[in-house]
Amino acid sequence: MQRRLGDNEVARALDGLPGWERQGNLIARTFDCSSFRGSIAFVGTLSDLAERAGHHPDIDIRYARVRVMLTTHDAGGVTEADIALARQITAAAAER
Repeated sequence: MQRRLGDNEVARALDGLPGWERQGNLIARTFDCSSFRGSIAFVGTLSDLAERAGHHPDIDIRYARVRVMLTTHDAGGVTEADIALARQITAAAAER
């Protein structure tokens, strides 16, 4: 099982993840995808990343906006797995 990160560890990690914010026991970011089709395509990319990582985000699609929320339920909060996937998602968003 992954170790839940402390508050300072999460804060330091978020310094390197623009747009991501902490909300209680999770980290979240909303991505603007320009259109509904863009949102669906982005979610397809997210699903590929999540499957490879074996770690799956909660995703909320609102037309052209995709909100991604990451937490490790078994650990009761944010772990390195969440931070690593957030980095991958951020990189994928930058490539679109």
